[in-house]
Amino acid sequence: MRDLDSHVRCRMRCARPLLRVVVFMAASLSVSAEAREPTLPGVVVIGERRLAGTPASVDRVHTRDIAGRAGRSVSEALRRFPGVAARDRQNLAQDLQFSIRGAGARSAFGVRGVQLVVDGIPATMPDGQGQLSHVPQAALARVDVLRGPFSALYGNASGGVVEFTSQAPPAQSAFGMQAGGGSDAGARGALWWGGPWNAGTNGGYRLDADHYDTGGFREHGRARRDVGQARLLATSKGTQFTLTANALDLDAQDPQGLTATQATATPRAASLGALRFDTRKTVRQQQLGLRVDHPLGDADAVVATAWAGTRSTFQMLSVPVAAQAAPGSGGGVVDLDRTYAGGDLRWRQRLHDGARPFDLTLGLEGQRSREHRRGYENFADAQLGVVGALRRDEVDTVDNHDVFAEGRWQFAPRWSGTLGLRRSRVSFRTDDAYVTPGNPDDSGGLDYGQTTPVAGLLFAPRDDVELYANAGRGFETPSFTELAYRNDGGSGLNTTLRPARSRSLELGARVHRDDHALGLAVFSTRTDDELVVASNQGGRSTYANAARTGRDGWELSAAGPLAARWHYALALTRLDARFRSSFATCRAPPCAQPDTLVASGNRLPATADSAWAEVRWTPREALDVFLQADASGRLYADDANTAWASGWTTFDLGVERRWRTQRRVMTAFVRVDNVLDRRTIGSVIVNDANGRYFEPAPGLGGWIGLALEPASP
Repeated sequence: MRDLDSHVRCRMRCARPLLRVVVFMAASLSVSAEAREPTLPGVVVIGERRLAGTPASVDRVHTRDIAGRAGRSVSEALRRFPGVAARDRQNLAQDLQFSIRGAGARSAFGVRGVQLVVDGIPATMPDGQGQLSHVPQAALARVDVLRGPFSALYGNASGGVVEFTSQAPPAQSAFGMQAGGGSDAGARGALWWGGPWNAGTNGGYRLDADHYDTGGFREHGRARRDVGQARLLATSKGTQFTLTANALDLDAQDPQGLTATQATATPRAASLGALRFDTRKTVRQQQLGLRVDHPLGDADAVVATAWAGTRSTFQMLSVPVAAQAAPGSGGGVVDLDRTYAGGDLRWRQRLHDGARPFDLTLGLEGQRSREHRRGYENFADAQLGVVGALRRDEVDTVDNHDVFAEGRWQFAPRWSGTLGLRRSRVSFRTDDAYVTPGNPDDSGGLDYGQTTPVAGLLFAPRDDVELYANAGRGFETPSFTELAYRNDGGSGLNTTLRPARSRSLELGARVHRDDHALGLAVFSTRTDDELVVASNQGGRSTYANAARTGRDGWELSAAGPLAARWHYALALTRLDARFRSSFATCRAPPCAQPDTLVASGNRLPATADSAWAEVRWTPREALDVFLQADASGRLYADDANTAWASGWTTFDLGVERRWRTQRRVMTAFVRVDNVLDRRTIGSVIVNDANGRYFEPAPGLGGWIGLALEPASP
């Protein structure tokens, strides 16, 4: 990767002058009181609480505050949070490479180590694997992110929690639209329609449809994504009912990763395996969720949520034909049909009122996912990239049953303490229907259980200052996808995998004054049996446990006006994530015994320092000109730290204009991305066995967008 290092010349040091400026601006803020945000959504296990008053790192971004938002990816909002890495792979077949404080960075596709919630419905399955592809971009109103030890209260995750919340139905009948297009044959269109049920009735409806397609920045990268959503709200005798139906239809080619030489010479190319096997993925998902909020008094309430859905996934991999000769091979085609359902019941009550209130939340949660997993050869005779002979046929079921409790006591006028506890049990079962000579019956199961306590303390010396500390334990099981393939090449579940167990500490501060806001958090996490990628070959990953890892760092966020017509925002992350003890792994399965030693002190792959900043100029009320900077440090691609992508800084420039009438607001914007045309690596494929680690990011590009929305009352 040293060759690529010489070609990608703008490293993290290029961002240092900019970072010094924004850090100086943040440090020079004088801060005081600000009107607080309302509560987090009630689906959050720690209960409906104010963002202020929480002894943990919690931040919120409203989509209305994102200038030049194209709606192509949720990374447009997520990159604004400190501690969050949302690397767009330019590959809808694999979703974002998403992590919080380094947790989940190992993922080759989907999201691990982080709990995801979309409009009250978990987007993370009971085994800990989550998806972001069905988030309704056009309907999205805000994103909330919780980082640190308190994420342990959400169950099978160690990094944090992300909640996406859609717009509520409008108070009057209305419609809206969004349209845009830009680089690489990208095009997007969205429509919505909503209103109240009738005059004088509480509640209403909103229907959304969102279409996006792209020719792809890279060869063999064409993709199409359609998302539809219906949100129905009704209130009867003080009880609120919210029904959400969501559907996803996605087709995407997969260009796969490139070697260092290929990424430097031809960043738009696809891998040879991707072209030979026509690697691709289709996903069809439908889900329905119902939430009922029933108040029991001024401070007590019962909240019940139930959901169910189906998800079908077909994926053509580029596993070499020769590698499928072993009797235990699962083939080179993945065909999954999943059904899932769950429920959550919680009781929030105030046990003591007055000067020293005490609030308690008690709850139960249960989920089940059942999937029919089939594997086929990705060839027939001499033809590649087609569905061949059956090589795997099984039914996999995973259940989790959790109970949780959280108490918050304001034991002094400016002091409050929070204690929480969650008991989780996750059970995996597989029923093998494919039994042949050399491939025995692999039916069986695994059970994991863990109790995760958390504690937090908050002190507010003034109304505009909050200081907090927290500590907690967390755990993370392997997902069914991570259990599905063994390092020795045999059939059946990888029963050697153990759950990761973490211990975390955090200190933080929040300060507000007028329109200024400043947040700082310092954190440390130690993890035993960290789940890591053993190898990635042809699009298939196998996993192992590292002995011990550590993540230490700090996060800074700040926002506010610079002058009468100038505004800034920034998010800085310092992350030192390393293996704290050496361990042996299989570098290129199948191998009966670990054959590669990973040294203590090596950095965890796909983790890096990062920074995001924006300066916005508003020469007049309806016009914004914005400059955004995005920076990343060196990104290692393998456990041995022999391959890496150099650090980089890119700049985006845009203009947004609004026209308002009595009934409508029309918004138009033009943005130019990567205005300096920097050649960068957007993400890495961890421990790729063929050295195809690198997924290049686009150079100079642009987007034009137009939106028509009803005027706010």
